[in-house]
Amino acid sequence: MACVHLPMAYRLMLATAFVMLMSYPVPASDELPRESVLPLSLAGKAIQASLDACNKDGYRVSVSVVDRAGVLRAMVRADGAGPHTVDSSRKKAYTAASLRRPTTELAELINKVPTLQALREMNDQVLMLGGGVPIEIGGEVVGGIGVGGAPGAQLDDACAQAGLGAIGAVPKVSATK
Repeated sequence: MACVHLPMAYRLMLATAFVMLMSYPVPASDELPRESVLPLSLAGKAIQASLDACNKDGYRVSVSVVDRAGVLRAMVRADGAGPHTVDSSRKKAYTAASLRRPTTELAELINKVPTLQALREMNDQVLMLGGGVPIEIGGEVVGGIGVGGAPGAQLDDACAQAGLGAIGAVPKVSATK
């Protein structure tokens, strides 16, 4: 078999093309999505600020914080808060995180647009009642906070907003009482 002598420039061009066409393995970890996680310390700080705001006004409430997937991170029921407030605060937090909107806004929306009533039946964790707000930090929804037990949705909203303010999250509702 005869040995073929190629010009040096041609050999370099072939070698460069070969290297460029080689597939480089990409580690699987590079393909995983990157998500911010709400630390438990911030969840606790938000809960305490919400409880303090409601307690200052004489409201005995429960406050829940969920992560972006709606999984409970922390929950506290104030002394004297009704047992129903535990589920309502958790479901409000879940709804706000899942649908990425304040629950008061969602409740108003489904009242205005009857075809959206089906949102109430999405699953048994959804609660279309004011008091739940998404927790948005750094342009990303990282969870939700829900307050249940104050005598009115706007009051639950104000207490939830106090929790957002305590952790530097984006305000979602008017804090008027």
